[in-house]
Amino acid sequence: MCWSILVNARDSWERGPAKEPSPVQRRLYRGRAPTGTTNEAKRCNRMTKRHSSKYKIDRRLGVNLWGRPKSPFNRREYGPGEHGRRRKKPSDYGLHLAAKQKLKGYYGSIGEKQFHRYYVEAVRRRGDTGQNLIELLERRLDAVIYRMKFVPTVFAARQFVSHGHVLVNGKKVNIPSYSVKDGDVIEVKEKSREIPIVLEASASAERDLPEYMDVDLDRLRGTFVRGPSLADVPYPVQMEPNLVIEYYSL
Repeated sequence: MCWSILVNARDSWERGPAKEPSPVQRRLYRGRAPTGTTNEAKRCNRMTKRHSSKYKIDRRLGVNLWGRPKSPFNRREYGPGEHGRRRKKPSDYGLHLAAKQKLKGYYGSIGEKQFHRYYVEAVRRRGDTGQNLIELLERRLDAVIYRMKFVPTVFAARQFVSHGHVLVNGKKVNIPSYSVKDGDVIEVKEKSREIPIVLEASASAERDLPEYMDVDLDRLRGTFVRGPSLADVPYPVQMEPNLVIEYYSL
């Protein structure tokens, strides 16, 4: 919430002439999200990258992307909207696009430009480009603490890192896209270990710990042992990085 907008709207309402406030002033004064065209209002509206419901992507892509029991795809296995029940045969381009959206969407709030940079880096490195892409994504700090079960979702992982709750080799790192190296020790700050979502996630049996990490859930501390291959990553759905590479190569 951008309080400066609310305060300015309230002050102009109170100091102004005796006339009825505009609809915009009413919405701001009541504490609703700003919808004006000012630069500050636009900045407030950009504070999160994913504005829509996070689970709509499940029905749009036709998969339970994160394997969660609360996903609406478990109840309605068809696309959203009036024509969601219609089955359309996707084109080759549609298959490649869906594979890219599925992999990008799994990691939460990664933008298209940033995801494309991962592809460029994967191509530059030696070896299989698809495997390189998976390894780069799994080395993200927010993905690592999600895999270590310090948080319940990838979206919570991004916020958890941004708020400075995570230490890497004893130093605070608040950049979600920080690339973790082999042997790095990741832990939750001592003052943050009693946060309810941390306790809930570490005690949950919903996800398994991968083999390429050595995790002590009692101490909320783990070591990133090595970069994973596609077969090592416990995706709840089938990922097709080869189609993602072909999508960007078209």
